[in-house]
Amino acid sequence: MADSDNTPVARSLVVADPGPLGLAAFAATTFILSVFNAGIVPASVEPVVFGVALFYGGIAQLLAGAFEFLKGNLFGATAFCSYGGFWMAFWYLTTHPEHFSAEGAANKATGVGVFLLAFTIFTAYMTVAVTRVNAGLTFTFTVLLIAFLGLTVGDLAGIEAATRVGGWFGLAASLGAWYCSAAGVLSFTFGRSVLPIGAAKRR
Repeated sequence: MADSDNTPVARSLVVADPGPLGLAAFAATTFILSVFNAGIVPASVEPVVFGVALFYGGIAQLLAGAFEFLKGNLFGATAFCSYGGFWMAFWYLTTHPEHFSAEGAANKATGVGVFLLAFTIFTAYMTVAVTRVNAGLTFTFTVLLIAFLGLTVGDLAGIEAATRVGGWFGLAASLGAWYCSAAGVLSFTFGRSVLPIGAAKRR
């Protein structure tokens, strides 16, 4: 674009806050899977989460993370892209059982446990970092860390009770993420803060 004397005019790109979308995608996918992990719904209907994991938890979060990079939010970009990748990897892992041989199938739980352990470590240092963001996300990441710990122990040690605990804390994490997402959407549409999310710790 140029003005009347053909001098180029710079136009700034306006990017809406991608946080509420990323949080909603994370919340919905985590909620659905956690219902099964907590033992509320029979595991036989767990495949319902696969499509949600790929398209909402995975692709939608990756898009949110990409736009967080554009906005200069390193924490949001790292979180959304990483958990988006987590859900896409989860989808691939659970929909491609042919990668496990007859012998390897017996060790599948160990493999999944290692997979979960990697994201437990990631969530641990993100939980430390999020204390500088706001109280709502600090709660969400804290209970998410406990959920990952429970699920990791459940698979590596074969302790079903730990998986159940992980499922219940996963439900708490999903509710925390939905709350923060709703706070962002309502703040935008009402033009003011509607749901408090708490202040960050002082730097």
